[in-house]
Amino acid sequence: MHGLFYERTADSSMIWLFDLDNTLHNASLAIFPRISQNMNGYIAEKYSSVGKKLTPEQADQLRIAFWKRFGATLLGISRIYNSKARDFLKSAHQFDNLDSLIHAERGLSVLLKNLPGKKILLTNSAYSYSKNVLEILGLSSVFDEHISIESMRVHGILEPKPSKKFFRKFLMKKKVKPGDCILVEDNIHILKTAKSLGIKTVLVTRYLNESRHSNHAYPVVYRKQPFSRPPYVDLKVSSVRQLSRRLNRIH
Repeated sequence: MHGLFYERTADSSMIWLFDLDNTLHNASLAIFPRISQNMNGYIAEKYSSVGKKLTPEQADQLRIAFWKRFGATLLGISRIYNSKARDFLKSAHQFDNLDSLIHAERGLSVLLKNLPGKKILLTNSAYSYSKNVLEILGLSSVFDEHISIESMRVHGILEPKPSKKFFRKFLMKKKVKPGDCILVEDNIHILKTAKSLGIKTVLVTRYLNESRHSNHAYPVVYRKQPFSRPPYVDLKVSSVRQLSRRLNRIH
């Protein structure tokens, strides 16, 4: 199937749900600041179209206010300005040199392919952007399915992570038990929601300390000390490279 979903069969009943940014690569270093800048430009342009001018600082404050109020900048843009999600996502993910902005560990493809079960990319990023990132990382063939933010709709309404409505719809559509799914994420808010539904959770901490460079999504407080494992996290790893040898620790 082409488009926002593509699938192939897998041999195991286990389903891995992988986040993309700051889980499989370091998005905070160069990509998140660029996305935030693009979002600010989009907001300023919307105001300019009705005869109002925003300073860069004002546009930045509005963007931050949107994710605080709605949980995702896209939701705020869609509801306040009645903008199409497609237009905003295209503007936010404009990169002239994406490959030069990608920073990731090597050898992830072989390691991820060797994990038992089906692998699904589950990202709040745009489809075209996440598809390009996978290609640059050499991970396109790893995933059996690719679910981007455009596909996260319930009854036609956008419900991106950490929406319980979306997760429930996903489980029902796939006809799988929550305990057969493992969510691998850097975002503790999303992991907490998933765990409340019975989904197994893995926190990836490798890029968390750099997340202070971006607040276009959920904010992460910069910490000098290592993250302790929250009660709603089944396994904490510094890198997805550790998953294969620590599988037995996922309850």
